[in-house]
Amino acid sequence: MNIEQGKFLETILAQKSREVAEMQQEQPREVRATYKLYDFLKNHGNQLQIIAECKKASPSLGDINTEVDLVAQAKSYEKAGAAMISVLTDPVFFKGDIEYLREISSVVSIPTLNKDFIIDKKQIDRAVNAGATVILLIVACFENDFSVLQELYEYALSLGLEVLIETHNKPELDRAHALGAKIIGVNNRNLKTFEVSLQSSLDLVKYFKPENVYISESGIFSAFEAELVADSFNGILVGTALMQSGNVSSALTELKVKR
Repeated sequence: MNIEQGKFLETILAQKSREVAEMQQEQPREVRATYKLYDFLKNHGNQLQIIAECKKASPSLGDINTEVDLVAQAKSYEKAGAAMISVLTDPVFFKGDIEYLREISSVVSIPTLNKDFIIDKKQIDRAVNAGATVILLIVACFENDFSVLQELYEYALSLGLEVLIETHNKPELDRAHALGAKIIGVNNRNLKTFEVSLQSSLDLVKYFKPENVYISESGIFSAFEAELVADSFNGILVGTALMQSGNVSSALTELKVKR
């Protein structure tokens, strides 16, 4: 699906609303047993921790690695020391699938993140049943009604999930703090234009709170970028660089720079 420049998020959310309307309601089961991401990041602060992403494509780059065996990729991430595996489940824009999350969660013991544009409780129930232990909630998706963000956040916690709250700027970071979020991401990709700049992460560091953990997302391809954010962030979310790497273990290890 083509997206008009400057209307990436608007287009994606419109499509997501259509998907949710057709989605079956599931009864959520117990969250898969693993360690808490928040605790892990707090207790392993000597190195920048890696959230390794499984994704075949993206709206900005197109196809990244469509032939990859995602289960094998996820196993490689776990073996190489990833703190968590992020799994894209959006079918239209990222060529993802909820079944990828289910398959990966059934063979790894570390946390898995349902990476999607979550706007409804039905998606959260589905994530739990597919083995996710963490979900993503993007503040920018709720510009018109932050009460929905609050409701979804509290609902996810009530099920036993952890939540990565994604922000892009100071007002969104303030909203995440007001929400009481413990795990906060700063996405270096502007969701309206899809342009990427690590400065997005660096500009917000002075507003961080010591009780939280922070993850820098997007635009990190090597130890050079990892070192730029390592002093202030507990972890980084990396997808494209790992999906395109010929040696996952080496690429992931390189990113785990000392803090």
